[in-house]
Amino acid sequence: MFATWLSVVTICMLGAMTPGPTLAVVLRHTLAGGRSRGCVAGIAHSVGIGLYAFLAMSGLAVLITASPSVFQTFQWAGALYLVWLGIKGLMASPSQHNELADPGTSRSAARDGFLIAFLNPKIAVFLIALFSQVVGTDTTLLEKTIYASTAWLIDMMWYLLVAWLFSSQRWLESLRRKAIWFERIFGLVLLALAARLIIETLK
Repeated sequence: MFATWLSVVTICMLGAMTPGPTLAVVLRHTLAGGRSRGCVAGIAHSVGIGLYAFLAMSGLAVLITASPSVFQTFQWAGALYLVWLGIKGLMASPSQHNELADPGTSRSAARDGFLIAFLNPKIAVFLIALFSQVVGTDTTLLEKTIYASTAWLIDMMWYLLVAWLFSSQRWLESLRRKAIWFERIFGLVLLALAARLIIETLK
């Protein structure tokens, strides 16, 4: 089991570290609200990952991926949410010292972090593909729980690390004075990711 678990750890680490919309969202909230807000976004995202991990283990996530209409509904909802976040970033207005006039709240950080995961059915596909390689008829409930918990914990630890690294007080204040430009850059990145997702959905 230990060798199998190490395989799960390695694959989940590579998946978590792959740049995508989550990284942009966590960085955005870290920049706007500091370490605690970035951590909230990261933890909320990991809750979505954990939810899909346990659903994949129970087989319920197969229903999402097996039904084209349900899968596309999630894809479109996710793409539209990225579009909304991107437009919101581009339309952000500056206050004094070029900081954000509306830096958001911990609640918005939790919402964004969770929905970025929950509205991405490809996470379910990834986890089903992963767990199908390591789970067999002889896999115990405890082992399944450990594998699913591993996916959840690795995602959470990675984004907590991201929030911690990018919230150093030595240069966070300097970055915040340029927050409006970072917000607009994040907006462009999220719109680009949404466009790619929409193109993939239309294929």
